[in-house]
Amino acid sequence: MLLFVARRVLVWIPSLLLILFVVYALAFYGAGDPIKLIFLKAPGDVAYNEARIEAVREAAGLDRPFIAQFASYVGNLLQGDWGNSLITGQPVWRTIAAAAPVSGQLGLATIILTTLIAIPLGVIAALNQNGKLDYITLGAALAVGAIPPYVVGPILMVSLILLLPPGSIPYGWGGIFDVRVILPLLVLCMAPVSIIVRQTRAAVIEVMNDDFIRTARAKGLPERIVVLRHMMRPVLTPVVTQLGIIMISLVNGAIFVELVFGLPGLGRLAVQSTVDNDYPVILAVTLIGAALVMLSNLVVDLAYPLLDPRAHAARSDR
Repeated sequence: MLLFVARRVLVWIPSLLLILFVVYALAFYGAGDPIKLIFLKAPGDVAYNEARIEAVREAAGLDRPFIAQFASYVGNLLQGDWGNSLITGQPVWRTIAAAAPVSGQLGLATIILTTLIAIPLGVIAALNQNGKLDYITLGAALAVGAIPPYVVGPILMVSLILLLPPGSIPYGWGGIFDVRVILPLLVLCMAPVSIIVRQTRAAVIEVMNDDFIRTARAKGLPERIVVLRHMMRPVLTPVVTQLGIIMISLVNGAIFVELVFGLPGLGRLAVQSTVDNDYPVILAVTLIGAALVMLSNLVVDLAYPLLDPRAHAARSDR
């Protein structure tokens, strides 16, 4: 197990370096001069002071060639230095430390809420296959999953602005247990719930007529025991895979949700740093997002042997 984890971590290193290289190249060649953007946003005519712009650019180390800048960034990163924001001058780690807990709590709550809602609904739909409850559950899941978060979020916010008094609109962040988090959570859960309901339903239908299930029922075990003890273990294997994939969609969906509902998380920070062409912040957010996706895939791989011992045997053979 430790050898498997170490091997995966070693594979991450060149992958993360390649991601950082591509993002840095896009920012360097395609997004414009961040120092000039800072001056252009300043009041007055300071944007035309080329000497001052060049002095600030040189002080920030942005006058060097692309490869030299990227090599210097990677070297500092290996020493734990994430650099300073070009806009605020604050250390990037301080900005990330303020935003990451918001996105982390939101993502974890989304996964937990999705699991608690979607898996029972999928099981109920499968046990009532081709019945009214099955059709209602599956139809609702398809309808909910068809609406992307960047559509439903603004629609909900505009509707609340029109219906509620100004002071009661759920906007901003007050902690994961604040009532203002309910709507962002619901928006983030819509697509994952739709996917997990359908995946769970398909997995239950696939195993519900297997020999070991028929044997358990022949022994006179209650249906609840048959489902929880015998059916859920093989059912959860593909479901856990989908939960790992859903982490990627959460990273993308959080950008729109945090913008619409005013949540000070990594998604909102990513958009703002992209608008300002703030290299260090863009790279830090990208690094965290990529590492999160890779870590979720590793957790899924580690969960396989617990759910299906055959996966552990196949890994040992390799």
